[in-house]
Amino acid sequence: MTAPALALTPPAAGRRRPVGVMAAGAFLALVVLAAVLAPLLAPYAPDAIDLSASLVGTGGDHLLGTDSSGQDLLSRALYGARTSLIAPVLLLAVAAALGVTLGVLAAWRGGWVDALVSRLTDVMYAFPGLLFTVLIIAVFGAGMTTSVLALGLAFTPTIAKYTRSLALSEARKPYVDAYRVLGMGGARICAVHVVPNLARAVLGYLVVLFGEALMSLATLSYLGFGAQPPSSDWGLMVQEGQAAIVQGALLPAMVPGTAIALVVVSFNVVGVWAADRLGSQ
Repeated sequence: MTAPALALTPPAAGRRRPVGVMAAGAFLALVVLAAVLAPLLAPYAPDAIDLSASLVGTGGDHLLGTDSSGQDLLSRALYGARTSLIAPVLLLAVAAALGVTLGVLAAWRGGWVDALVSRLTDVMYAFPGLLFTVLIIAVFGAGMTTSVLALGLAFTPTIAKYTRSLALSEARKPYVDAYRVLGMGGARICAVHVVPNLARAVLGYLVVLFGEALMSLATLSYLGFGAQPPSSDWGLMVQEGQAAIVQGALLPAMVPGTAIALVVVSFNVVGVWAADRLGSQ
């Protein structure tokens, strides 16, 4: 009577979420909720300047202190969560649209099309993504929109190669031949059946890439290529708070820096778990 009970134990345990994943997921949910409710939660306007309160420490009026312009750090961090979370989503949407299209096209057509896509992605892989992005920004100008589009192109080869490997396996399955026999065109088979069947695995992979996308955008903002003042983007806040460190004020740089680190780590934890779960279904 004990054998059946033992046989049922592994699947039940496999369905449990690790404590770390649950904690990371709860933290991310709080961050998203705080970003959505920023107008209600923020005690001050994010761009409200009060030079008389410059570099004030934590206290009743300013829970996380202020920056060199007297702007409330808590308010700026709450509003900055909007840009810092939405921009990576848009970046990955651009990269996924291009990468999935190229990956499925290369796997389905094969031959010279596959060779051409593979060579293009190899060339882009050999070129540092951040340098490629900076070159595009140098041509089209700094700003969050340009940064999102440029990094979207930089992330495209990674998603294209991953999608191609999945699509090659999917294209060999019997149902594809069955639809071909029925006279269904290749474009329709890919759009209606192949791509939806890859959606779970691709989505899991995008969750893993979210942390890297957020960090890349924050880096561009820190360097002055991404979000521009008076934005409350976390990367820009770190850059603006750097000068205050010399004056002994650590919070202007630490508050957004800590927010970036915690969100990136949380997304990596949740992303690895999600990729494993979605990829196995």
